[in-house]
Amino acid sequence: MTERPKPSLPQTGNDEPIVLVVDDDPSVRRALINLFESVGLKVAAFGSAPEILQSKPPEVPSCLVLDIRLPGLSGLDLQADLAKANIHTPIIFITGHGDIPMTVRAMKSGAVDFLTKPVRDQDMLDAVQAAIERDRKRREIEKTVSNVRSRFESLTPRERDVLSLVASGMMNKHVAAELGLAEITVKIYRGQIMRKMGAKSLAELVKMNEALGIQHAKRDEQT
Repeated sequence: MTERPKPSLPQTGNDEPIVLVVDDDPSVRRALINLFESVGLKVAAFGSAPEILQSKPPEVPSCLVLDIRLPGLSGLDLQADLAKANIHTPIIFITGHGDIPMTVRAMKSGAVDFLTKPVRDQDMLDAVQAAIERDRKRREIEKTVSNVRSRFESLTPRERDVLSLVASGMMNKHVAAELGLAEITVKIYRGQIMRKMGAKSLAELVKMNEALGIQHAKRDEQT
């Protein structure tokens, strides 16, 4: 038995955003599609949570407009499943039956907004714009970190040692003492690291190291 390919989302431009809509009410789906398309946004609509789970996550900035009460898998359950799958599409919940505990749970789990039906068009558009901008920034950060990690992986083990110590604030002579190297050797390593990492300054190198979450504890006796 062969696995069915996941349905494709509508094609967009290189960075053209898309709004995903999940609501079991066809009239609500059509109204939202018309609203988003009226301002030039691409839309993909689904009638249930399993439908969207079978589709490939978008590779462009996006957000999910999600009905909290769905047959079978609820909107809150879908939010949890997406988080487990490491899919971080910003979610805007819509509901005609919201309550405070439900709202708190949704927001604590990372929802961008929680709107009560009937939703004003401008409120919906404002929420979608904020969500797409959040996703755009997240993707930019992830792309930057990915590029930095690729450069970091080109470093030799010794260069990585030197990088972590230099980025922690150690002077060359202290790095040399820590690693049992000559100070001139440390200077050579620093030059190689700057070139491979594409850093124009020590401050930029430190920021790259922080982006990777690499830390090195200084020795207490260091002066």
